[in-house]
Amino acid sequence: MDLSALAFQVPKLRQQLLGWWELQGRHTIPWKLTADGRRPADGEPLDPYPVLVAEVMLQQTQLQVVLPYWQRWMEALPSLSALAAAEEHDVLMLWQGLGYYARARRLHQAAQLLTSGSDGPLAWPRSLEGWQALPGLGRSTAASIVSSAFDQPEAILDGNVKRVLARLTASPRPPARELARFWQRSELLLDPSRPRSFNQAVMDLGATVCTPRNPRCGDCPWRGSCAAYAAGDPARFPVKDAPRAVPFQVIGVGVVLDGDGRVLIDQRLNEGLLGGLWEFPGGKQEEGEAITATIARELAEELAIAVEVGEELIVVEHAYSHKRLRFVVHLCRWIAGEPQPLASQQVRWVAPAELDAYPFPAANARIIAALREWLQRRG
Repeated sequence: MDLSALAFQVPKLRQQLLGWWELQGRHTIPWKLTADGRRPADGEPLDPYPVLVAEVMLQQTQLQVVLPYWQRWMEALPSLSALAAAEEHDVLMLWQGLGYYARARRLHQAAQLLTSGSDGPLAWPRSLEGWQALPGLGRSTAASIVSSAFDQPEAILDGNVKRVLARLTASPRPPARELARFWQRSELLLDPSRPRSFNQAVMDLGATVCTPRNPRCGDCPWRGSCAAYAAGDPARFPVKDAPRAVPFQVIGVGVVLDGDGRVLIDQRLNEGLLGGLWEFPGGKQEEGEAITATIARELAEELAIAVEVGEELIVVEHAYSHKRLRFVVHLCRWIAGEPQPLASQQVRWVAPAELDAYPFPAANARIIAALREWLQRRG
């Protein structure tokens, strides 16, 4: 379906979607409600701070996963000034388990930028460009904040919207290959008189009816106009590129204990996917290298210590979007050398009972549990 054919149907599509949403939409999302818990009237502004936090959390994460994290965050950091003043350690602890930790650091940076040099009431950005100037906010996230908080007519293009538009038009190419065309479609469909409601309605349609697998076409208000439904195979859309091979790596990890029963952890550099988090030290196994040799070598190179690599503690498989990892974890006895953060921000000896006070990547939770079980067995 080209833009001219879509444009002809726009008034009907808007009416159908908003009518469906009034009856079937998700109307209890907390950051989409006023302070007294009601749905805002058209044009009524909302507090941008809860919306900002939620929209950053929702990048690459589903609503049902985000909700408890958002609630815990708002209890701990109820205002932008509270977030700006918080320590990065506390911010990462609140984010622990959500993944893609760079989002938390950028949100923290955005709060500091928004509050810097402000002696009076905070002037929130009101334009798309103003929000996009903040770290970590792309066009769709910024547009969702502007339309949600201020009911301004800015189109969005998150994963749900891409899927709905791809099916509505039976787009023959993956959305990533024609983003400009998908933005045109989203802008064309947006109801400028009710942008907040319309954007939420499209997202709700994608999340609850036009789902990735087994879409419930019988419940869809756009079924009569949907080109993918007419073609008889809506689940074939969006068209996907051929999957790329995901690299696989084996990581040797050392759980290093000293004579007092403390364990050695180090804090990753801020750059990268897991920047700022704490971890048990280790590194990638080289070809033909025994995993015990990997651990001894990595700890010498990264921490300047010598260890005796002991028994295997646990093997953990973990998949990221861009690679698969196998962590082979061994207990180690510290022999010599004062630990130095040669490839990290800092190193620290901590009691096993204190590990919960540090933000770790998700894969480390199983390592911590295995360590505690081993210590308990030893009495």
